[in-house]
Amino acid sequence: MIDWSQQRVLVTGGAGFLGRHVVAALERRSPADIFVPVRESYDLRERQAILNLLHDARPTLIIHLAASVGGIGANRAHPGDFFYDNLMMGAQLLHESWRGGIAKFVAIGTVCAYPKFTPIPFREEDLWNGYPEETNAPYGLAKKMLLVQSQAYRQQYGYNSIFLLPTNLYGPGDNFDPEASHVIPALIRKCLGAAERGDATIEAWGDGSPTREFLYVADAAEGIVLAAERYDESEPVNLGSGFEISIRDLLTTIARHTGFDGQIVWDTTKPNGQPRRALNTDRAAERFGFRATTGFDEGLRRTVEWYRQTQATPVSGL
Repeated sequence: MIDWSQQRVLVTGGAGFLGRHVVAALERRSPADIFVPVRESYDLRERQAILNLLHDARPTLIIHLAASVGGIGANRAHPGDFFYDNLMMGAQLLHESWRGGIAKFVAIGTVCAYPKFTPIPFREEDLWNGYPEETNAPYGLAKKMLLVQSQAYRQQYGYNSIFLLPTNLYGPGDNFDPEASHVIPALIRKCLGAAERGDATIEAWGDGSPTREFLYVADAAEGIVLAAERYDESEPVNLGSGFEISIRDLLTTIARHTGFDGQIVWDTTKPNGQPRRALNTDRAAERFGFRATTGFDEGLRRTVEWYRQTQATPVSGL
């Protein structure tokens, strides 16, 4: 168990969507210091920038959230960028953290790392039983290399690094940029815009059949901090809500919350993405006592309300 009063915590990506909630969860524990780097000062793809960051922050604990992320469209258009940026950030930061004697490293992976046809619910043991869904495989595999590196460094050097796999996140402060947003903010933006204009129809990608699990961002942040506090093992750990919903039902629910009462037209020429995603969350509960507490309908209501109040202000970061 960590003594937070002695911890200097570096949170990469701490100014982003998930990061701000992780920082808030840390602040409730009163560590000695929380250092949140900004991209303009520390480009984590560059080794020298990482060395400068570690020198300036002097951390005892690193929570690595920083990532280059996007939806299906962005991943299809820029697979090389997603692979290179995420691989270089993670591999160099973990390596220099070990070299610098930083006591613990918390690596954040992605549900996109799972094989395309993983049995439901996804269990950590199935992580290597196939290739990820093609549209986001470069991103998922780049993040998955953090697990390989984490386990290799623990085996060879005894380094205390852990690897967490959060499912799709949502909540207030999400990225609503149409070029980079994930499914929930993209659909909220689409439905609210259509409702305000009085549109009779909206178009959605695929056929609506894939299912997804969504985790409210504040719950995810609490899970990450609990793992940092209590978990010191090599095995990857899922962070999820235990609630699975089809994209069709998701869009119907968002339409209800946003006031859009028109017709939904499904463009089946566009990709569906991975057929199903839902995580087994037993390991997180058993190893460090994490269970999600925010119901999906309530979390969605809060997210829509936040976006209404901040209308079309894009938020960058993870």
